[in-house]
Amino acid sequence: MFDSPIIIDAIINGEKHKTEKQSARENPTHPDQIVGYAPVNTLEETVMAIDAAHDTFTTWRETSMDERIERMRRAIQRIKKTTPEIAELLSREHGKPLYDSEGEIGVSLMWMEYACNNVKEVLKDDVQDHENGKTIISNDAIGVVSAITPWNYPISLSTIKIAPALLAGNTMVLKPSPLAPLAVSKVVEIIADEFPPGVLNLVHGESDVGVELTSNPKIAKIAFTGGTETAKHIMKAAAETIKHMTLELGGNDAALVLNDFDVNDEKAMRRLVISNFLTAGQICMIAKRIYVDRSIYEPFVEKYIEAANKWIRVGDPFDKDVTIGAVNNKKQIEFVQGLIDDAESKGAKVVRLGEILDQAQYEKGYFMQPTVVLGANQDDPIVVEEQFGPTVPILPFDDDEHAIRLANDSIFGLTSSVWGNNEHAIKIAKHIQAGTTMINTAAIQGLDVRFPFGGVKQSGIGREYGKEGLLAYTDTHVINIPKELDLPYIPE
Repeated sequence: MFDSPIIIDAIINGEKHKTEKQSARENPTHPDQIVGYAPVNTLEETVMAIDAAHDTFTTWRETSMDERIERMRRAIQRIKKTTPEIAELLSREHGKPLYDSEGEIGVSLMWMEYACNNVKEVLKDDVQDHENGKTIISNDAIGVVSAITPWNYPISLSTIKIAPALLAGNTMVLKPSPLAPLAVSKVVEIIADEFPPGVLNLVHGESDVGVELTSNPKIAKIAFTGGTETAKHIMKAAAETIKHMTLELGGNDAALVLNDFDVNDEKAMRRLVISNFLTAGQICMIAKRIYVDRSIYEPFVEKYIEAANKWIRVGDPFDKDVTIGAVNNKKQIEFVQGLIDDAESKGAKVVRLGEILDQAQYEKGYFMQPTVVLGANQDDPIVVEEQFGPTVPILPFDDDEHAIRLANDSIFGLTSSVWGNNEHAIKIAKHIQAGTTMINTAAIQGLDVRFPFGGVKQSGIGREYGKEGLLAYTDTHVINIPKELDLPYIPE
């Protein structure tokens, strides 16, 4: 539906704001094609957006919850109607298959609807009459939220912040990644149009924009999804004014395959393969390390490769037979290939998986054939680092205690998974250091927006989704009305 490059504008105080400088976004499937152009905002324009959000907060926080919900519901309906166009645009700029783009929008809408349906109950005043008097605990809006979002799931990782922030009475300035700025901007534009000017602002740009969004004293909270190293800089920038933070960061998620896992269970094996290679492995919560009980290691590897070869079909994201599209950018391919080459140079075996549907197109685009790496060591970079691409190492373990130790041997702790008999798997799961552990499934297949999501260790601070994700955009405010107004035990 988008035959020619589209042009995205910033949104500042309800108005589209054109810029002199623009950034081109190429099509990873056809890198010689430009999908569209996003603005490169200046520092001054970023400050304008922050000021607009700050000025609007005073009135927006006083609007009724019913009005906020009604406005969000109107935005949801408009996004539903435009899903086909937005999904197509997302696949063109990102490289992920169309079914994957549609799924991302679906998860976004699911969360937005959950937020609308539950926010009144979650954020209502807790009024308590007790022996000492009366106490009212309210959940107040924080202020201006800066949201900085990544390229791998740009829409869902933006709406996960927009919905609770605006429903709680906050205002926002959002900055998407320049590697997938177009489709998410269309979604933000729809939402912003349903809210008063200044409530939701959109800027794009380079590092100076990010620094302003994390250091400006008018910013009360930072909601960031991205890399751990970037988060360290954000925390330093925010320290001067002690800002609230929700940080959803990198992960190096372990999948533990126990000795009672049925390697002949084709559906389970397919789920595991998908949990490694969906979106070409470019998901923070995807299974990135597989550990298998040594007693079933060889048959597991054989059946895993068999399942992968059945499911993996690499090609054009608009081909209905394709399960894995292009990698988002050339730099990511080079990083992942470097990890693979390093492991191979140390004696690991690299097995290519699946089928390339169009070799000529494959060679022109940012494609990467999925691989499994066998024989890597626990301290090899391909095991230690977050690959964020279509490769996964498989390593053996000796017993349950060894498996737990290997899984926890990481600076990260976002998600994890355990595969085997449910009772046995749950017992193991309780010892894993992670924000979420899934049983006999992993990655997005095990995601439920009704429950909190986030990491431990260097995988993040705070939680998104669920009731906790709504409360994350509020300050707890306690109002005490004591029965006895005289101070106790104070001498005359």
